[in-house]
Amino acid sequence: MATEDETGDMHYSLKSTVTYSNPANGNFTWNLTEGDRTVGLYMNNSWQSTELKSTTYSVNSTKNDEDGNKIGLLELPKQQLHPSENLSFTTEYEITAKPRVIPDLNENESGVLDDIPNHVTQAYATAEGPWTQIDPSIQELAHNIAANQTKVLGIVKNLIEWINDHIVYGTHEIPLYAHQTVAGGVGDCDDQAILLIALLRTLGVPSYLQIGAIYLPDRAEVSQDYWNNSVTIVERRIGWHGWAVVYIPPWGWLPVDLTYVPEGLDSPLNAIVQGAVTRQNTVQYMNISKADYIADSAEARSFLTDNGFKVQLEDEMTYLPPDSSERGFDPLTSAALIAAIVATGLLVVFMMMRGRKRRLENQKPRTEN
Repeated sequence: MATEDETGDMHYSLKSTVTYSNPANGNFTWNLTEGDRTVGLYMNNSWQSTELKSTTYSVNSTKNDEDGNKIGLLELPKQQLHPSENLSFTTEYEITAKPRVIPDLNENESGVLDDIPNHVTQAYATAEGPWTQIDPSIQELAHNIAANQTKVLGIVKNLIEWINDHIVYGTHEIPLYAHQTVAGGVGDCDDQAILLIALLRTLGVPSYLQIGAIYLPDRAEVSQDYWNNSVTIVERRIGWHGWAVVYIPPWGWLPVDLTYVPEGLDSPLNAIVQGAVTRQNTVQYMNISKADYIADSAEARSFLTDNGFKVQLEDEMTYLPPDSSERGFDPLTSAALIAAIVATGLLVVFMMMRGRKRRLENQKPRTEN
């Protein structure tokens, strides 16, 4: 189990290993680009602090990606992978998860749309990224669900209730746009979050997607293959999860989780006050507000399967006791909650941090051998 120090902080180590492989029977050369040497550096904020402790290859430089996430660029020893060649690197982080407090919420005290600062609306309520083309049916649905609500918290509650009543949990190898989730009535954690954000942005409520990792001490190892066995994911004591972050005046940015809620959604506010990120066994990894990782995922799948390339992603999370006195906490690893995170996807992390779309756009013509 994880432990906490005298401040109430929780301490973890998170180790990630990426292996790129060009099989011996391959016909093409994999030209590695900037995206292939990119690693995420996690967030530093009032809820957590992070430090990159070690890397197989040195970090050549750091910068922010288009969504404002801090990333590092590794100095890899190869620029190409010929058939029968592979390349592997490991990054290890230390993460301190701090106590998290959600303010007391009362619908009567909620602000209205006009109380949201214009610069926030302009930055986070536009049609871009996974919401570049919000289907007209989603626009109509948003206004029907919101009805005559004027309080932002009331609007959010209505949307949570509708999604909980009409969308069941189910996974896909490629994430879905909002209209696809509605049409099929099925979506996993990030699919449902994307739908919520599409509805909110249609109504002028700022929102974005956030991805994080959950420490699961009883989950020894899970291995899954994706994309016709082009990608193998191995997770040890960790699961990946996604949720929405919504601007609700007067409280500001609040997480809204539609699938990892211990108390259930009989009360829609539980999605805010009981979600995964409110607990210290969850670490925040990255935000998605501009990059269309749904399109990125489809292109990444095609790139790997068309060329016969393979990727293995391994993540392992362990606790770091602050001293010899170990005090545990409830990891909330019931079967129902684990079902909401098991298949999420390290694929999302792979697509975003490898910069799939940008790499594909810059990919040199593949070399036939």
